[in-house]
Amino acid sequence: MTAHMDRIAVRAGQPLSGTIRVAGATKNSGLKLMAAALLAPGKSVLRNVPPVADLDVMIEVMRAIGAPTEWTGPDELTIDASGELTPEAPYELVSKMRASINVLGPLLARCGEARVAMPGGDNIGSRKLDMHFRGLEQMGVEIEVRHGFIEARHNALGGARVVLEFPSVGATENLLTAAVLAKGRTVIENAAREPEITDLSDTLTRMGADITGAGTSTIEIEGVRDLVAVESEIMGDRIEAGTFLMACGIAGGDITLEGIRIEHLEMVVLKLEEMGMRVSPTPDGLWARSEGRLRSVDIATLPFPGFATDYMPLVVALLATCEGTAIVTENVFDSRFSFLDELNRMGADIRNEGRHAVIRGRARLSGAPVRALDVRAGAALVLAGLAADGETIVHEPHHVYRGYVDLVGKLRSVGADVRYLPD
Repeated sequence: MTAHMDRIAVRAGQPLSGTIRVAGATKNSGLKLMAAALLAPGKSVLRNVPPVADLDVMIEVMRAIGAPTEWTGPDELTIDASGELTPEAPYELVSKMRASINVLGPLLARCGEARVAMPGGDNIGSRKLDMHFRGLEQMGVEIEVRHGFIEARHNALGGARVVLEFPSVGATENLLTAAVLAKGRTVIENAAREPEITDLSDTLTRMGADITGAGTSTIEIEGVRDLVAVESEIMGDRIEAGTFLMACGIAGGDITLEGIRIEHLEMVVLKLEEMGMRVSPTPDGLWARSEGRLRSVDIATLPFPGFATDYMPLVVALLATCEGTAIVTENVFDSRFSFLDELNRMGADIRNEGRHAVIRGRARLSGAPVRALDVRAGAALVLAGLAADGETIVHEPHHVYRGYVDLVGKLRSVGADVRYLPD
């Protein structure tokens, strides 16, 4: 339905109240598990996979490679990697979505070669592939970038000790999926520790991989001869959960989130409690309450278990309504503050200085026409509209649909005044 809607309208209203079931983490986990399914001849089944827009692109990537991927139930995908694969991911698909780079490791492990177009995705700054390449080269892969394609091949994939200069999620994922079928032991030092890495490792282990240390900064992989296809259920989306927590902070009220683990949101919860919210675990998620205007706090984005960069636009929208002044420092991407001009159009008082944003909170913002520049920035503008006088119209919300399934409907279910505007 949302694919045919071209704007989102938001008005400030009553405090939020009710329960939201958090969707599966399709964008940050499910797409990576789809790529991992290429490692095992057979039919892999993924459950708890909501149909965000990026998923359509990844399904086409899998089909182009030779792994037919079909919906076989509500939120259930079946990937058939039984046949011979074509180890090439075409430009017209990869250019649309960053996560398609995740087929590189599995294709090298399964086919011995890969030709993958340089990836696209959100325009939020430099995300170089140097760490992917250096790690794979240490494992015996020859890599050349020509005419916009990554061309990689090897005679024998071997274990290696790889030290990442930064705990890159993408590099950790590609090295992990290559190493599971490599000969010998691979050690990834300074590995990413995000819950999505653990989700991937858990699935690979059930496929027959020998992995220890996922979720820590040192991951060890002992290569195995082959893997088997399995059925998996992907984790709850911690970024979506954080989005609703910050919506509650902006609009006030109390909400319950189901299908999420509070330990995946520890730094977010810590900062929201510092602002004045109350957050408690429940048997299947968490409960949150926000009363009155919250207090400003300084925030710096860092790899997990730090404050994730994906939360940054959302918390900036929240801080724009808090009491006091805050400094937000973006340490992960170098061009993620481009959305600040859109928030300032709504009456926010935000100044950008390099990697820092200085935010002077205002009690109320002002509804205005704004433009979604990427997934999280678009969601942040929707949230800001919950504290704005008049009506906020978010244009180009197709970016939002890439990472959220019916954000508008879920916000409406807890009392927010937000709706789609037909084209």
